[in-house]
Amino acid sequence: MAVPWEGVLRNKPAIQEAASVAVDAALLEGMLMRTEGQPNASDVVNYAPFTLLPSAVPSALFEQAYAVQQDFNLLVDAVSQNKEFLEHTLASTIKVDDFTARLFRIHMQVLEEGLAQSVFLGINRSDYMFDCGVDGKPALKQIEINTIAASFGGLTSRSVAVHGRVLKALGKSEEASRLLPNNPSKGLALGIAKAWELYGSQSAVVMFLVEEVQRNIFDQRCIENELWNRNIRVIRKRFRDVFEKGSLDDARRLYMDGQEVAVVYYREGYVPKSYDQQNWEARLLLERSRAVKCPDIATQLAGTKKVQQELSRPGTLERLLPGRAEAVARIRATFAGLYSLDMGEEGDKIAAMAIADPDRFVLKPQREGGGNNLYGEELRQVLEKIRDSPERTSYILMDKIKPQPSMNYLLRAHSPLQVSKCISELGIFGVYVRQGKEMVMNKAAGHLLRTKAIEHADGGVAAGVAVLDTPYLV
Repeated sequence: MAVPWEGVLRNKPAIQEAASVAVDAALLEGMLMRTEGQPNASDVVNYAPFTLLPSAVPSALFEQAYAVQQDFNLLVDAVSQNKEFLEHTLASTIKVDDFTARLFRIHMQVLEEGLAQSVFLGINRSDYMFDCGVDGKPALKQIEINTIAASFGGLTSRSVAVHGRVLKALGKSEEASRLLPNNPSKGLALGIAKAWELYGSQSAVVMFLVEEVQRNIFDQRCIENELWNRNIRVIRKRFRDVFEKGSLDDARRLYMDGQEVAVVYYREGYVPKSYDQQNWEARLLLERSRAVKCPDIATQLAGTKKVQQELSRPGTLERLLPGRAEAVARIRATFAGLYSLDMGEEGDKIAAMAIADPDRFVLKPQREGGGNNLYGEELRQVLEKIRDSPERTSYILMDKIKPQPSMNYLLRAHSPLQVSKCISELGIFGVYVRQGKEMVMNKAAGHLLRTKAIEHADGGVAAGVAVLDTPYLV
């Protein structure tokens, strides 16, 4: 996929000048992260890593990704409401994966007690790569859908201005004008604001549940500011604050420091290291409450890799989305090959196939946050070790997507300026709000393009591998 500035990549003086412009533009636009040395202090910050130039994205695939997002919103919501489907799908996984099992136990406990929550808010991000198959024609293939703490909706809204400024510095004003405006944080805040409004208490607050280490705070502040602009109060708390100061009244309204909480927006809680015994108790307290959780625990479970694999089985989408044949077709068109490693003849065959040809596949555990997947020789060694053990059911196997690489410069603080062979991943943010059985809001809220050097098999921006990018439609 050619871009109109490929010749510039070999012009070293022009590139050095453009990189200097780019870094200043990123700082000026607020594309910021805290430093590794002081992850909880904002008095020393640096720019978030990003590409020097926008990356080419096929416009037909970009439009396809946007067109299917509302369908994915409906699908995630349908899975979250289907107790039998989640129970059946996760049955083998929860026997061997303690983290998923603990989430599932809370889910069942809350259902048995009866849901206090009547308004549901989903903020998800569906991630894709452009697979160049046998014929070399790129196709949109889903990597995963993130249903909890999907990040970079704030900082990515800053990258368009930065890349526009770089293109102008390189004499490409016409191309700069073709970059699409993009502000996911506004769309995400609209969903949170709608859920807050439907909760029905003007004095209640929105609580961002945040990590102990908060390097990516400015990304969250973008959404927070959108809410403050609507006169919605936002507080930031950690699990331990909830354990120490959170309480429920008789109507299961949630209070923090005496303030009623309408919406809990999770930017934490998606990996096992987020939890100790106190934090699990805090999570249960939140889930039992009337507050709108984003996501509630059922929606977090709907985003597991095991559910993703089960959705690809023939007939599953039709059962979950009855009477929506067109939505089913749009969703299915984005699926890569997904395979179960459950115990039995089918799982044995799949494991043997992957061990024989490991470069064809990716081995995925039930984890979010990047940097967890296994490839190549590592995949083969792990599968050989667990092929006869129920432990293999805590993974799924997926066809490896093979995108067409392109050349770009990845700008990171204190790193040398050098050209890299890169691949990109496109994420589409989705937002939906449901009250009882009625879908009140369902929309695509913007996009995120992340790019990494091809030597890195796995990992996102927060994991320190990928960098922020802007799509240039071709």
